Amino acid sequence: MPETTQTLTKYAIQASAQRTCIGRITLKDTQWTYLSLHRAGRILEVSFNSPNKVNSLNNALMRELTKLAQELQFDTELSAIILTGSENTFSAGMDLRDPEAARASQMTVAERRQLVKVGPTMCAAWEALEPVTIVAIEGWCIGGGTALAVACDWRVAADNASFYVPELKLGMNMSWQSVPRFTNLIGPAKTKQLLILAEPLDAATAERWGLFDYLSAPGGSLEKARELAAQVAAKPPIPVRMAKRAINNSAGALNNAVSFMDADQFLLTQGTEDALEGAQAFFEKRDPNFKGN
Repeated sequence: MPETTQTLTKYAIQASAQRTCIGRITLKDTQWTYLSLHRAGRILEVSFNSPNKVNSLNNALMRELTKLAQELQFDTELSAIILTGSENTFSAGMDLRDPEAARASQMTVAERRQLVKVGPTMCAAWEALEPVTIVAIEGWCIGGGTALAVACDWRVAADNASFYVPELKLGMNMSWQSVPRFTNLIGPAKTKQLLILAEPLDAATAERWGLFDYLSAPGGSLEKARELAAQVAAKPPIPVRMAKRAINNSAGALNNAVSFMDADQFLLTQGTEDALEGAQAFFEKRDPNFKGN
């Protein structure tokens, strides 16, 4: 069995195992390679750091974020979870140089289908959390980073932050089941601008559109997120969870129905000549020449 398949199988078994502990979940930093955790009462802060200087999301990091969210589902004491990236960059998105992803060309189609589920599984796990999730964004929030951010409840960003979804410029579709989440937040016309024009948005524009909910001074997004988390934690915890669930289900009742195939669409676009040209142009820092192949 290929190494990647073994890793995925082991992870799937771990993720499907039923936990018997319900209540306050103890999560020590030593469990995690890419995550740092700090808990104070009903509030948990989670920061993630990849080996990449732009805090890209490799598959191993995304599995850790998924595992954490799945374990937190059993924590009855949390009211708010703050998620943040590095001090200067939330995330530049999927790590295009991830060695595991680089081996995809040697995988079967069935194995590649499992590999491309890592990102959407992570986003779904964070969206499913009952505590209010607040993302603190400094610097760039790009591609897969935006997909993770909009899977959470509120986004607090520094006023010099940027929001960017460049997948179409790379010859690919935006996946991770993020398209209906974008549409729920900003409507169809602006989602088309965001995904088809694929231009970076400054923080003020992202706030005006509804992608960012609160702005702070540079370096202040985490402190603002803490203020919001404290407000949530002061509320009665069970109604908070019920209100969030009711709102999410009302807004996203059809989200899965309209996006369940986007991972397969990503596999299709990823195998085109245009996707190869888009990636080469990106690394060579030039304009791509797309041909519709």
